Amino acid sequence: MSHNTFGHLFRVTTWGESHGPMIGCVVDGCPPLIPLTEADIQSYLDKRKPGQSKFTTQRREADEVRIVSGVMVDEDGIQKTTGTPISLIIENTDQRSKDYSEIKERYRPGHADFTYDAKYGIRDYRGGGRSSARETAMRVAAGAVARKVVPGLLVRGALVQVGPHRINRDNWDWEEVNNNPFFCPDKEAAVLFADYLDGIRKAGSSVGAVIEVVAEGVPVGLGAPIYGKLDQEIASGLMSINAVKGVEIGNGFEAAALTGEENADEMRLSGNGHPVFLSNNAGGVLGGISSGEPVVARFAVKPTSSILTPKKSITRGGEEVDVMTKGRHDPCVGIRAVPVGEAMVACTIADHYLRHRGQVGG
Repeated sequence: MSHNTFGHLFRVTTWGESHGPMIGCVVDGCPPLIPLTEADIQSYLDKRKPGQSKFTTQRREADEVRIVSGVMVDEDGIQKTTGTPISLIIENTDQRSKDYSEIKERYRPGHADFTYDAKYGIRDYRGGGRSSARETAMRVAAGAVARKVVPGLLVRGALVQVGPHRINRDNWDWEEVNNNPFFCPDKEAAVLFADYLDGIRKAGSSVGAVIEVVAEGVPVGLGAPIYGKLDQEIASGLMSINAVKGVEIGNGFEAAALTGEENADEMRLSGNGHPVFLSNNAGGVLGGISSGEPVVARFAVKPTSSILTPKKSITRGGEEVDVMTKGRHDPCVGIRAVPVGEAMVACTIADHYLRHRGQVGG
């Protein structure tokens, strides 16, 4: 299986399966002399790990990361990157492969079972193997490293829609994101999400969600026309996340309903002569190059395909069957996708930062 690596100068390769002994990644291209400890990475992994509320899968994984290469303690006792590949590993401790024994020969509707089998002639029925969202833990770990590459970069994500229910943007409060299990910036919407998802969970069903990621402190000039646009590669990174079915930058699809006057981001000069944008409909990217405004991206996550309702399917042998997926699953996988989306945006910006520096200096 190829294509387990993303990025150009800041390159990330992930490996491991959902029900294997461990998962890991190699981060190649990180500059030397950047302070980096396991604690720097763990705080982000703790946001993604399962079993933190009744609204996520009850699989219990500590997701404790270990740095096994690419760092060294200097004479002042500070652990820093050496510029060599950084290897990160997480042990799997709560696999229950027997939960999947009944679907060993059955393709689960909505999953990658059929396509993996058709392409490779083999599939890992134990939680999906490489197609499992378990792999995304390593993206989050790599994203923690990426955040340290770009000085002053702040990448934050929030859940802005669950099923048909959206937040009230007038209530947006970044501080509230850490006060509820949904990473929701609207306190009132978080209460609504809880009641709604409780019913979905008890019914053994699932719903989709929309996540918004905002990157602040992005330098002007990142990205390159024509085939290396910053927003293009952010969209590619977000689309690579499990269950993601749509991505938009800035106003996105809403821009189609606006006039040119409404959508254009007008400019003026500040008191010190620097350009100031009067709005950010473009989401911080113009012509594929960062403008210095916050980079804003949203992505839509489909409902979790593993549900208790029997669905029509077939077996590897060509028999028609009904499939009901047992095990521990997220009623809304979009909740834990928030830190994953943050990580993919952070990795893409770090990659473009190094590419920009390599091309034009600075």
